[in-house]
Amino acid sequence: MITVASYNIRKGLGTDRRRRPDRILEVLHEVQADIVALQEADRRFGARQSALPTELIKQGEYRAVPFDIRPGGIGWHGNAILIRQSVEIADYEPISLPTLEPRGAVMAELHVAGQELRVVGMHLDLSGLWRRRQVRAIIEHIRRRRRRMPTVMMGDLNEWSLHGGCIREFADGHHIAPTGRSYHSRRPVGCLDRIILTPDLHVVASGVHVSDRARLASDHLPVWAKVNWVS
Repeated sequence: MITVASYNIRKGLGTDRRRRPDRILEVLHEVQADIVALQEADRRFGARQSALPTELIKQGEYRAVPFDIRPGGIGWHGNAILIRQSVEIADYEPISLPTLEPRGAVMAELHVAGQELRVVGMHLDLSGLWRRRQVRAIIEHIRRRRRRMPTVMMGDLNEWSLHGGCIREFADGHHIAPTGRSYHSRRPVGCLDRIILTPDLHVVASGVHVSDRARLASDHLPVWAKVNWVS
């Protein structure tokens, strides 16, 4: 069994208006996930460096899947995937999405706990029409891969509806972990952050990570799921 998590880190800017990337990593240490999909993981302007300094990441228990070859960069359109040191990377690539905004997704194929796992991290559009198109593009991208593989898709979907909108696009061949409300971290009212899985993965437990530090570190709370492979 492994734990996966998704976290919109708001470029390290906390609800107290302080930019503290160290708090983000402290929250991840609390969650204790094996694989984490991050959103808003880099700066929008200038050199677009990671909001989490790579030196700080290396001091902890994670390393970044190397989507970005720029010095100090770890992601693609703000999306990044962190993995524990024991997880092996078989393949990875960014996914371009149809959009009016600068949006994208990232995919990594991994070896973890003796099993294969494909992970997609995403941050979808504010527009419902574009969100549905983006979900379809991600699913089609996965279908075109050479091999089928148990897959976890997770991220900030920007979808307020529990069952409608872009959530309907996952109805055929996927199930959604019942994580709960993750936004706003001070007073959660929306299930914007989701974890979606293929049927060959079983959710043992799932939820939203709530702590005093998590309420401060970002305006989103991390969502997590403990996952097993279906025999």
